[in-house]
Amino acid sequence: MGRRRNRGRLIDGVVLLDKPQGLSSNDALQKVKRIYHANKAGHTGALDPLATGMLPICLGEATKFSQYLLESDKRYTVIAKLGQRTTTSDADGEVVSERPVAVTQAQIDVALDGFRGETMQVPSMYSALKYQGQPLYKYAREGIEIPREARPINVFELNQLRFEGDELELDIHVSKGTYIRTIVDDLGEVLGCGAHVIFLRRTQVANYPYERMVTLPQLEELLNQAQIQEVAPKEFLDPLLLPMDTAVADLEEVNMTEVVASYLLNGQPVQIPGAPLNGVVRLTMGDEKTFIGLGQIDDAGLVAPKRLINRQEG
Repeated sequence: MGRRRNRGRLIDGVVLLDKPQGLSSNDALQKVKRIYHANKAGHTGALDPLATGMLPICLGEATKFSQYLLESDKRYTVIAKLGQRTTTSDADGEVVSERPVAVTQAQIDVALDGFRGETMQVPSMYSALKYQGQPLYKYAREGIEIPREARPINVFELNQLRFEGDELELDIHVSKGTYIRTIVDDLGEVLGCGAHVIFLRRTQVANYPYERMVTLPQLEELLNQAQIQEVAPKEFLDPLLLPMDTAVADLEEVNMTEVVASYLLNGQPVQIPGAPLNGVVRLTMGDEKTFIGLGQIDDAGLVAPKRLINRQEG
């Protein structure tokens, strides 16, 4: 028997989901995929079940560009509970040590400064990083410790929002691959009292606006309204979608005529005056600047196709 084709409608775009606490990123993805009845969907960097906030979900052809959101900067609000260290560096883990909190504001100021800028970070054993095909957290649950190499990260901003009793609330803007739980755990050790995450909310991915986030209950209600009014769900749901090229908005744009684009869409590199000398570019065609995918400047200075969208109508 041949493989069954994907079911669902052909719909392309990005949903800025406000992920609720207690739900895995994959479960959230599946719910959005079902609500939109999309043929294809993917998320752009998992949030822990404990965490809430911005989880861009790519539908249809937008999944081809989700990697660029995985690699983008992120911003979080986090509350660290001082005095307790846990196995997972968050409230879902078991407490492994308890120490008194005798920390001054001056000590916090000095400690936070040590985390700003470019540093090296050893990922948590409870991360989704893979070792021999398995995520590290699976080894951790079995009590197996896997050696991890420190990786370069960049903490662009680290601002204290509140310090009350044993709670320290921070706003933090970081580069890709930065584990906030690990920063909090390391901070607790620098302060000498231990710490773990009790609240984590992602407030920004790349340049996506916080105000455009939608919740699962809001999406379910729109689906329900469509059924009540006996109209296609897309009439209510699709206006919430952001264009798929928002995932690659930071890349330099190269615009071309439809005639030139036809060569490129058939796999042929093309010469475009004024194109960058190297790198990956965002391709648009015509006066309306219709997005057609990504190009790569090749060794001859031509724009070669890298990842093109299938221009099917849904």
